[in-house]
Amino acid sequence: MITQQRAKEDISIFVYVLVGIIVSCYFFPFGFTFLPEALNTKIMLAILGIPLLFMECMNMKELVLSKELLITIMFAILFSLFGYISVDVNHSTDYSYANYWISFATWFLGAYSTCLIIRHLHGYVNFRLVFNYLIGICVAQCFLALAIDNIISFKTLIDTYISQSTVAEVEFLNDADRLYGIGAAVDVAGTRFSIVLIGLAAVLITTKRGNAVVSSSLIYWSAFVIISIVGNMMSRTTTVGMVMALFYIAFYSGLLSANIGLNKIKMWRTILIVTLILVSIAVYFYNTDSLIREQLRFGFEGFFNWVEMGEWTTGSTERLNSVMWIWPAPNDYKTWIIGKALFSNWYDVGTDIGYCRFIFYNGLLGLITFSLFFVYNAWVCAQKFPTYKLFFLMLLALSFIIWMKVATDLFLIYALLYCLDDEREKIIA
Repeated sequence: MITQQRAKEDISIFVYVLVGIIVSCYFFPFGFTFLPEALNTKIMLAILGIPLLFMECMNMKELVLSKELLITIMFAILFSLFGYISVDVNHSTDYSYANYWISFATWFLGAYSTCLIIRHLHGYVNFRLVFNYLIGICVAQCFLALAIDNIISFKTLIDTYISQSTVAEVEFLNDADRLYGIGAAVDVAGTRFSIVLIGLAAVLITTKRGNAVVSSSLIYWSAFVIISIVGNMMSRTTTVGMVMALFYIAFYSGLLSANIGLNKIKMWRTILIVTLILVSIAVYFYNTDSLIREQLRFGFEGFFNWVEMGEWTTGSTERLNSVMWIWPAPNDYKTWIIGKALFSNWYDVGTDIGYCRFIFYNGLLGLITFSLFFVYNAWVCAQKFPTYKLFFLMLLALSFIIWMKVATDLFLIYALLYCLDDEREKIIA
């Protein structure tokens, strides 16, 4: 009897890990060196989503799309339309964001497959459950990055069979000695770590059940410190999510008020103990391992410059502020309105800043439409999950903050959220 029960537990753990890997394949997509370069794990999940969606429609005998999702689709199509107009007007061959409707559909179908698999295992799929998986895979990516950087044989294995993105990006990661996981590197890692850190703060603060507060604080805060430290070593964009998550916790935990409950006191006690232990480990490796020291100094360059020189600066932010903000000429009305359809190679316009690149691709028409697209997504999800309204406000802010550094698309998280159980239905029930 005991052996059978243990076997069932082992199977359950294996299934949870397998589902976690599937979630990672969606959130941090990657390809294989022995498959076509264009075929990555996100596209595989999207392809799987087509028959799954068809089967659900057959079972329900209709295709039901919410009004909110239909409006979201219209925003995506309109943004693509401005891209096509820009391509046509400028006689360009750069369809990067003209084909955004394809990217939109791919993310949504991939999210649909991922959430359906989670629902099949757990019987439900909600905000907390999805973020538990996302937190777990981000911690796993951090340890994978450290393993790849320190174990040559493991690095060789990963580089032989896993295609991170392009050969040029892999060469950059190696030349710059940057940490990378599986599908998690540079700004892709930083933006997604930021999303998860803010989500981690949200699920930590909403844990209210007695002893669960202490155990949740221990697990979630350990994950928070690991992602914050190693995530910054991989991409300093992680700092944005880290700071926003800290504000989230401080705002909701009673730290900024005169009265603080017993559960919150227990949570902060656990947070302080975990922080002390994990930071002490980081300090130990900083003093004993030269490679870790270099990675930590890179990840927290602003902090080290502040301590050593009295000024919070980093090389990347200084470069962005000094030479990277490039706009069309004031009298170049066509570019300001509809762009030049230049995006694939940022060297064409000399800047990697998101706002500039969107302007040069499909002008103010495209930038405003894309901005409203994310404003609407955040508003819809805030209505769907009223417990996490501050999370969606911060997620929206994250999009606009990151565009000051790089052009990126955070619809992948909204696609997941559209596929979750509606929190309002639970409240009504």
